[in-house]
Amino acid sequence: MSTATGAAVFGRGVAFPTGLGGDGRVAWSAGHDNVRDCMRLILETEPGERLRLPAFGAGLRRFLFEPNVASTHRLIEERVTFALSRWEPRIRLTGVGVRPNPDDSREAVVAVDYRLVATGGRDRLTVAVAVGG
Repeated sequence: MSTATGAAVFGRGVAFPTGLGGDGRVAWSAGHDNVRDCMRLILETEPGERLRLPAFGAGLRRFLFEPNVASTHRLIEERVTFALSRWEPRIRLTGVGVRPNPDDSREAVVAVDYRLVATGGRDRLTVAVAVGG
């Protein structure tokens, strides 16, 4: 799918994390990249950070002082599932898994498997969540 077609299907927005493009202007993302950027934005936002949308975000920073154990992983999984299901209508979740990072005991790794609603394409987004260790 070309970038132009992808932008028409999935939209276009400021890239996340924000930065400058090669031309010195604000970097943009389009198509499937925009969907992934928005998913990351949802997962990295704390509820209450957006004044006009106080419920937006997954609230994953609350796990910073929680142990890196199965019960904490289950809570993270529930938060990720709820937030992405609520705030990203361009995807359908097919699975969310959380496991400890084998290289860092203070980190849990979240793998989000999803399907793009418009095309049926499947992908995986992986993010790290800081936990107490």
